[in-house]
Amino acid sequence: MHVILIAGGWSDEREVSLSGARKIHSALEELGHEVTFLDPALDFHRLMSVAAKADFAFLNLHGSPGEDGLIQAMLDKAGCPYQGAGPAPSYFALNKAASKALFDSLGVPTPEWRLITFVQGRDADPGLPFPLFVKPDKGGSSLGMSLVHTADELPEALDKVFAMNQSALVERYIPGVEVTCGILGDRALPLIMIRPKTGAEFFDYENKYAEDGAEEICPAPVDETVAQAVQERMLAVHRALGLTGYSRGDFILDKDGTAWLLEINTLPGMTPTSLVPRAAAAVGLGFSALIAELIRLGLQRKAD
Repeated sequence: MHVILIAGGWSDEREVSLSGARKIHSALEELGHEVTFLDPALDFHRLMSVAAKADFAFLNLHGSPGEDGLIQAMLDKAGCPYQGAGPAPSYFALNKAASKALFDSLGVPTPEWRLITFVQGRDADPGLPFPLFVKPDKGGSSLGMSLVHTADELPEALDKVFAMNQSALVERYIPGVEVTCGILGDRALPLIMIRPKTGAEFFDYENKYAEDGAEEICPAPVDETVAQAVQERMLAVHRALGLTGYSRGDFILDKDGTAWLLEINTLPGMTPTSLVPRAAAAVGLGFSALIAELIRLGLQRKAD
C-alpha cells in the first residue's frame, strides 16, 4: 500500500511526534509499504491532494493539529482511511474538561475539577482544596503542568498555561500510583504502573521521554480484580466517547484501590519508550505487528 505518514505539526509536542515517526516509518517499510512523509507544519496545503492518491494515512500527531480531529476531517473529505478515532470523538477527548464532564455523567470516578479561562484570570478561585494540578485543557506530554501546593502558587501556574494560549484545567490532587490502560480494537491491554524517578513529584515530560525517566512496569503489580475493573472502565469510556482502533487512559489508584480516571489519549505516543507499544508487546504484539494491526483496524472502520 501507499501510506502517508503524517507527523510533526506545530503544537508544543512537535518533537515527540517526530521522534515517534522515525520508528513508525521503519516499521511501515518493514511491512512492505511505500511511505510518503508529510509534515502539516510544512506541507499543509498538499495534505488533501496527497491523501486522495494514498491507500492509507498513519497519524502520529499530538495536540493540535492531530488530536483535535482537524486532520481526520480532511482525510475523511479526501476519502483516505486512517487509524484511530474520527474528528468529533478526537476533539471531545482532547478537551480534558469536556471529557471529565462525560466521566462525571457516566459515574466514572475522576478527580474534582474546574476549568479556568483567561477571562477569569490568574487570580480566579477554583474552590477546590489544595494541593491541585494545573494543566492545559488541550494538550499532552505533561507540558505546562504544575503541582500547586498553596493558593500563593496558583497564579504563576495559571500564567504558564495562559502563555500557551490555553484554558487551564485545575484538578484535585489524588495521592496514589499512576497506571495506564490501552485499548486495541475491542480489547483492553495489560495495565502499566508508572513510578516517577526519585525526586519527581509527578509523571512529567522528562519522566515520560528520557531514557532514565520513570520506571514503567508491565503488567502492573496490582490485584487482578483491580486490574480487571480498570480495564472494564476504560473499555466503557472508550465506547462512550465513540473511539475506534485504539486509545489510552491514565488513572490514579488511591490507597483504597479506587481508580480515578484522569484523561483519554486518542493518538497515544509511539516513541521507543511509549506505553501502548509496551503493553502490546506484553501480549505478544511487537512494534511492526502493532502498526499492522492499527492499519487493519483503520481499513475495517472505513469499510464499515
